[in-house]
Amino acid sequence: MPAPDGLEFIERFRTRYSQANVPVVMITADDAIAVRHKALEFGATDFLNKPVDPIEFRARISNILRVRTNTKELSVRVKSLADQVQEASAAIVASETDAIYRLARASEHLDAETSRHIERIGQFAARVALEFGTPSEWQELLRLAAPMHDIGKVGTPDDVLQKKGSLTPEEWEVMRSHTIAGYDILRDSPSPIMQMAAEIALAHHERFDGTGYPFGLAGEQIPLSARITALCDVFDALLSRRPYKAPWPLEKVVQYVDEQAGRHFDPDVVVAFRACLPDLLAMRDASEAGS
Repeated sequence: MPAPDGLEFIERFRTRYSQANVPVVMITADDAIAVRHKALEFGATDFLNKPVDPIEFRARISNILRVRTNTKELSVRVKSLADQVQEASAAIVASETDAIYRLARASEHLDAETSRHIERIGQFAARVALEFGTPSEWQELLRLAAPMHDIGKVGTPDDVLQKKGSLTPEEWEVMRSHTIAGYDILRDSPSPIMQMAAEIALAHHERFDGTGYPFGLAGEQIPLSARITALCDVFDALLSRRPYKAPWPLEKVVQYVDEQAGRHFDPDVVVAFRACLPDLLAMRDASEAGS
């Protein structure tokens, strides 16, 4: 053949035109094994030697097309099954997510502002995790798990949980116990979401410098999920009104976060937080507008 020859044609057809699955039969007078190996490398499906026998030609083409048809039908069935699995998985996740938010809201006695706070924490945490460079699957787990960070408060007495003003040392001990309680509630679940939620519930009050609770963990001893959730929780809580405080202005909140890098918060998480702060504020505005 003149340029392009048969080998070059197959190579161009397979790569340039993205026709990876179309059968290609090479008819050649060259019976050198090297040529056949090269043709297979470039994507030839079968070979026929010149001169071509018409009966063999029809039989080979018929077989190749039959295989091609079966492959396409199998591909369609596989895609259909994959779609069904995806739909079933989405339904399971949706049901699990609904249970998560109901439990989280129950832990906060259905306070409207706190309910919005719970929903935002998951969104904030996932966005910071994206900026941090974590895998997308992990970000989604964190989005669903982070709202459960305070689930242990279901066991905290109302007179402590809803108290206006400072807590006594004894009341602080009761309040701090919600980390252990949350972990105990969530830890035995086979669900990856609940497993992550358990580690967040236990460790979201640990501090990067080791002065937090319940175990005084420091640095990377604290799970990344809890380090991210802790910052997002404090950020949103400081901007929000609580029974014991008025909302802080944004500038003061950001200044506090910066000052606590390396103390309360992981410095790398603070960097990721600052980089996506405009997105977090937009999410918060959308949440407030939809309240």
